[in-house]
Amino acid sequence: MLNSEKIGNEFYQNLGMLFYAVAMVDKHVRPAEVTRLRKYVRQHWLDLDGFEDEFHTDAAYQIEIVFDWLDGEEKDGEAYFNEFKEFYKDHPEKFPPKVKDLIVETAESIAKSYAGKNKSEMLIIFRLKQLFTH
Repeated sequence: MLNSEKIGNEFYQNLGMLFYAVAMVDKHVRPAEVTRLRKYVRQHWLDLDGFEDEFHTDAAYQIEIVFDWLDGEEKDGEAYFNEFKEFYKDHPEKFPPKVKDLIVETAESIAKSYAGKNKSEMLIIFRLKQLFTH
């Protein structure tokens, strides 16, 4: 696998971790949050670039695959937010303004999908926005 393909897959896998952290921040991943994530992947993330995984599937599906796997683990999302943060710091070139905007939009949509944003969801989105501005 070429290094750029590896980084492309890692990019989407880290997004899966981030979006799981947003959904899990209140200690529960709700079906509405999963539905919203899938909708965003199909409507926005699949068209972002031409990266494919080793199975010649759009690499953006890695977002869903990782999210689903982590949901089965039922662990706290804070560690996954931190992993995303490290990936972001190591690969800032993968995050032009358009991508950052889509990440924040997706995270906010997931947070709002079940009874609006609660305090813990607002806080993690605030931390994400801070990360992108520093």
